[in-house]
Amino acid sequence: MLGLIKKVIGDANERELKRIMKTVTKINEMEPQFEALSDEELKAKTPQFKERVQNGETLDDILPEAFATVREASKRTLGMRHFDVQLIGGMVLHEGQIAEMRTGEGKTLVGTLPAYLNALSGKGVHVITVNDYLSSTQSEQMANIYNFLGLTVGLNLNSLSHEQKQEAYAADITYGTNNEFGFDYLRDNMVLYKEKMVQRPLNFAIIDEVDSILIDEARTPLIISGQAEKSTQLYIAADRFVKGLQADEHYTTDEKMKNVNLTEDGVEKAESAFGIDNLFDHQHVALNHHISQALKAHVIMQHDVDYVVQDGQVVIVDEFTGRMMTGRRYSDGLHQAIEAKEQIQIQNESMTLATITFQNYFRMYQKLSGMTGTAKTEEEEFSKIYGLHVIVIPTNRPMVRKDMPDLIYKNEMSKYRLAVEEIANRHQTKQPVLIGTTSIERSELISSMLTKKGVRHSVLNAKKHAEEAEIVAKAGQAGAVTIATNMAGRGTDIVLGEGVAELGGLHIIGTERHESRRIDNQLRGRAGRQGDPGSTQFYLSLEDDVMRRFGSDNMRGMFDKLGFQEDEPIQSKLVTKAIESAQKRVEGSNFDVRKVVLQYDDVMNQQRKIIYKQRSEVIESDNVKEIVWTMVTAVVEQVVNAHCSNDVIPEEWDLGAVVEYANATLLNEEYAITEKDLKGKEIQEMIEMLTERTEELYAKREQEIGEQVMREFEKVITLRAVDSKWMDHIDAMDQLRQGIHLRAYGGTDPLREYQFEGFQMFEDMIASIQEEVTKYAMKAHVERNVERKEVAKGQAVDPKQDSKKAKKPMRREQKVGRNEPCPCGSGKKYKQCHGK
Repeated sequence: MLGLIKKVIGDANERELKRIMKTVTKINEMEPQFEALSDEELKAKTPQFKERVQNGETLDDILPEAFATVREASKRTLGMRHFDVQLIGGMVLHEGQIAEMRTGEGKTLVGTLPAYLNALSGKGVHVITVNDYLSSTQSEQMANIYNFLGLTVGLNLNSLSHEQKQEAYAADITYGTNNEFGFDYLRDNMVLYKEKMVQRPLNFAIIDEVDSILIDEARTPLIISGQAEKSTQLYIAADRFVKGLQADEHYTTDEKMKNVNLTEDGVEKAESAFGIDNLFDHQHVALNHHISQALKAHVIMQHDVDYVVQDGQVVIVDEFTGRMMTGRRYSDGLHQAIEAKEQIQIQNESMTLATITFQNYFRMYQKLSGMTGTAKTEEEEFSKIYGLHVIVIPTNRPMVRKDMPDLIYKNEMSKYRLAVEEIANRHQTKQPVLIGTTSIERSELISSMLTKKGVRHSVLNAKKHAEEAEIVAKAGQAGAVTIATNMAGRGTDIVLGEGVAELGGLHIIGTERHESRRIDNQLRGRAGRQGDPGSTQFYLSLEDDVMRRFGSDNMRGMFDKLGFQEDEPIQSKLVTKAIESAQKRVEGSNFDVRKVVLQYDDVMNQQRKIIYKQRSEVIESDNVKEIVWTMVTAVVEQVVNAHCSNDVIPEEWDLGAVVEYANATLLNEEYAITEKDLKGKEIQEMIEMLTERTEELYAKREQEIGEQVMREFEKVITLRAVDSKWMDHIDAMDQLRQGIHLRAYGGTDPLREYQFEGFQMFEDMIASIQEEVTKYAMKAHVERNVERKEVAKGQAVDPKQDSKKAKKPMRREQKVGRNEPCPCGSGKKYKQCHGK
């Protein structure tokens, strides 16, 4: 069955390639004709194409000629001719799909084809990379082609001024990182004047290393935050409590899910320590959460693996690249919990002013595409979340790299000792070796072992990433030995030095399997570029994280039964397949987690779209009187309907409450109403009378203040209300999400509860905005020199920044003692049922 599925998928890929090859043939047939053009004639193609697009031709119609133009311009400016496989990749990107291309196949050059073609529409093209270094080098190099053909190129960096950013976005093609594009979107939706916006509508994005951005970073929110004052005592108290707990007795650890949970004894110890009756009571959600994060900080988060302490600060180490992520912070209070653990200053939690995940940001583009060397293993996720299909592009030259079966040892030190011996042996023959590790700690261990052996080498890890591109580029030179944490230096080609091909090319040694096959494939992909020789081998031990979590006990029994010694490895394709099978399970589990996160984030995303659309209308409109007046009339209707209902006889209507509210919020002394004015009127008549009187007062205010001042004042109060209420709402939704999982104890679906309650809260927020705008519109003293002001000063923080906000008091429900019968009716004690 599996073979049949693979055959069907393979056939589908082949069909796509055959279809695209027909266009490649057309482009190749045009090559002599384009070679014969003078530089001026070639440059003239761009305005001709633009005119044809304006006259109704589609980009698909122009594609063969446009690609032929770019290929010829590349030959003349860079001396680089696009291979046929690169033309295929360009078409896959233009069609809004993912091109899987092996390392060294020239993905940067591939991007020039769809970028040029789509820029002809005049709507802008964004080329997204994983770091500023790649954005700078790629934009600088590829600008030679674009500028030759009359297109402008922008580079979007964090250091740019507002004016420089506008210029970068106004360019035909703009390069930059995923972080910067996302932050600019959030900033644009916080500006007070439309002239301050930098982005145009999101048209077409080409994402380089698309798996890194849309999969690895998928759960990472981009956050604009401001400081929120909060005591750090709870972190210290939780940390002090957790230090006194014993493994197994007070808490259990689930390594597969990376979870730590208190046992019954642990819960009782917490209740005793903090002097409370029930740790799972709603009023103790904050304490429960702090204990949970303190446990995670101590048991799961490892010093020099997940983070390092540098200059009195906890600095995250990226699990996928091994880089130090200076300036980033773990969310959900985890960063503060680690600071408490490491006994360094705990920084204040921040207040989120605006936030969005990469998943939702990139789904806003009219058309999205991406390229990477490793995407096929995550095809289901790309398809379901982003609507992107993966097309595997053949290599320009046949792949001759040898991927050898894994070597599996009994213990970790045997593995490292024999891997180092292998490195030393290959070093003697001058064959270059690249060693991949999963953490800084392990890279430093191998480095010290190689030093003792007298093997000169370079270490490329999170503590030394400034020159990583230069070090990686030299990793293919004769005699080079390079240690790299995971895929540090990704995006930089390793070119073989002179005579290295004869030595067998670059040899890759992986010292541990990653949870994801994709990360392992990225390491392998560093060797064997463009038909070069190369080889790869993974050295594993039964003590490795992945092996220990998935079936090492069975293998240990096999080792002992067969009488294998410490330094004797098992080398079996069967074992390698078993490991890959375990990795597939983890990948599936991680996908499920990201899918659930997206389902929750989609609730906020729908609300975000509504608010940003309304905000945009206010900023871009010259006259928002109609928007404000719609809010005023909504409030009038709301107050009348709240106190007067068709379900109740008119004698029981609370006219006094209507009068009190109207006079306090809508009217002044001159236009005030009495109960007598309302008596005997129908509901609709009351609404009409109140609306009419309010409208008269509003007209008088406008006449006194002046029409121009009133129009600006309307914008000021609307933006202030929307921004302040939206920030409070983000905070409230975050709190709801933190505690929603507790609803599962009551047999309800937490996601449905979150969707329902989130909708109710959003409706309440809209009503609150309307009320505030109405109150200020009708009552506020208006200065002649009104000006728009930010509700709060915010700053962009790197992804994984702690976005947790100060908790607000939660509704207190009736407490149930831990030893009392559970209210669900199960007959069990509360602590053994829904009090778990």
